[in-house]
Amino acid sequence: MDLEQTILLNQEEIKELVTMKDVVNLVDKTFQDMGREKTVNPTKVLLDLGETAAYPPYEGFMNAMPAYIGWQDIAGIKWAGGLLGKRKELGLPYITSMILLINPQIGNFVSVMDGAFITNFRTGAQTANALKYIKEGQKSIKVGLYGAGMQGRTQTMALAEVFEIEELVVYDIYNEAAENFKESMKSYVKGNITVAENPQQAAQNVDTIICVTQSKDSFLKDEWVQPGTVVFPMGSYQEVENEFILNADHIVVDHIEQCLHRGVLKDLNEQGKITEEHIDATIGELAIGKKRIEDFQNKRVICIPIGTGAMDISVAKFALDEAKKRNMGKAFDFLGTGEVSSL
Repeated sequence: MDLEQTILLNQEEIKELVTMKDVVNLVDKTFQDMGREKTVNPTKVLLDLGETAAYPPYEGFMNAMPAYIGWQDIAGIKWAGGLLGKRKELGLPYITSMILLINPQIGNFVSVMDGAFITNFRTGAQTANALKYIKEGQKSIKVGLYGAGMQGRTQTMALAEVFEIEELVVYDIYNEAAENFKESMKSYVKGNITVAENPQQAAQNVDTIICVTQSKDSFLKDEWVQPGTVVFPMGSYQEVENEFILNADHIVVDHIEQCLHRGVLKDLNEQGKITEEHIDATIGELAIGKKRIEDFQNKRVICIPIGTGAMDISVAKFALDEAKKRNMGKAFDFLGTGEVSSL
């Protein structure tokens, strides 16, 4: 049996191979696969490099995120994280990532590729699809966005693939970043983009609130969130008040075990106030119609797509297939034999 050589793909090549529309569709199919229990996705393994730990003092973290995707019959792992400190001083992006794919039947590595671009796109696509499932049948939305960086942009791009964005209000602690966001995102938003003067303004008169910040403060207040609103705290930190979490009508997550031990639910879970019994649905269950959010116009929902390796592996498989069609990437013989190995 001849084995394929490993295909190497860099970030610029992946940008040519994958569009946001592709990623939104792939994430949708993979959420459905998770709902049918055909995708295998263990919890993340965290290496704390000073994100919260005192040692080592590098202000960052890395996650190991393996998965098997049933509908594509592919397996792989993403090694990814975010670092501030020295990386920020050098002007490098916060996210750093690599993805490795294997043939799940025989275990040979079929591709190694950059994962940062895929991470940013699939994170936005997770929100767009989850919102589609929750607000079933709704075609347009008003968005309150906290964080005007790369994640804020990809969230907006993904939402525009699924909804008509009537209005977007963005808040960032750096006003210049918010103004730059406004100019660069005009083509994705049918209505107005408003730069909020204060955090509360971004939560007013919207039906979706998305938090993509690096804030360790619980800045989103319970009293700001109105009925009919879905809140997405996407960061690794708290971002929203415990009162809102405890008072929300529904809690939706992408991965129960993972969400209880990292991100917005972590502290309340450790206190015994939020457990698996409080989770109303997974995004996968909503995707296949196993569960629904009834009367969502009058409900306050918190949805936590903290991120699973499954989404990354699914997009990476698509990128690999496209690369083969277009004869892109470089084949590399990791065994050093100078030829394709055989069994």
